[in-house]
Amino acid sequence: MANTTSTVAETIEKLEFNTDAGLGNRARIGLIVLQTDQTIEHEFASLFNRSDGVALYAARIPNAMEVSPETLRQMEQDLPQAASLLPTSFGFNAIGYACTSGATMIGEDQVDALIRDVHPGAKTTNPITAIKAALAILGLKRIALVTPYPADVTIEMQNNLRRAGFQTNAVASFDQSDDFTVARIMSESILSAILQIGARDDCDGVFVSCTSLRALQVIAKAEAQLGKPVVSSNQALAWHLMRLAGMNDSPLEAGQLFNHL
Repeated sequence: MANTTSTVAETIEKLEFNTDAGLGNRARIGLIVLQTDQTIEHEFASLFNRSDGVALYAARIPNAMEVSPETLRQMEQDLPQAASLLPTSFGFNAIGYACTSGATMIGEDQVDALIRDVHPGAKTTNPITAIKAALAILGLKRIALVTPYPADVTIEMQNNLRRAGFQTNAVASFDQSDDFTVARIMSESILSAILQIGARDDCDGVFVSCTSLRALQVIAKAEAQLGKPVVSSNQALAWHLMRLAGMNDSPLEAGQLFNHL
């Protein structure tokens, strides 16, 4: 039988090394993702994967599967802890809280203040803030709104946009309170909804709300058929984070929005 006796080195040689700036030497972006979200990380990967020198880091925040004004507001209590899971030593350029309805219910200023308390040097945003910036740069005032939410959440979002000066002349919803179901709505159904509501003459563009909806892959097709801009929560949040971080990237097939700085 062969001798299987093993040997152990008596000394461990110490290796020399050099360091650099690490990943994200161009930009470091943080993302606070809902515990129940199944979509945004996948869509962000397709938007950021061609951006050299950019690092994207995500932390999850607890949330209820049922979407309601009460469950959405509850996330305010957990935001500081979720933000702290993104290490301050990373030196983030921009951080986004990835919940459109949550930011609407908690309040955009409050969301950003809670994140900045942990990351004072980072620029911050959220989908509803990003959408307003996107609609403004696209020159859209009269929009069609597509949501997956129950009526009370959809109405509050409509009111938020109206207070900011945007007319939601058409509103349609999949009327779902289960976030798991929302993430399973097929992109073809989202495209049909965009084309249906966006065809109205009194709407100059379409906003598809919710980070769980798989809208990104149909935006370019919808824009081509409608002849109007289409923006989604994930698309607008990614665009806004890029611009806040000083990036001028324009991913292919991601919609007209990325043509703007």
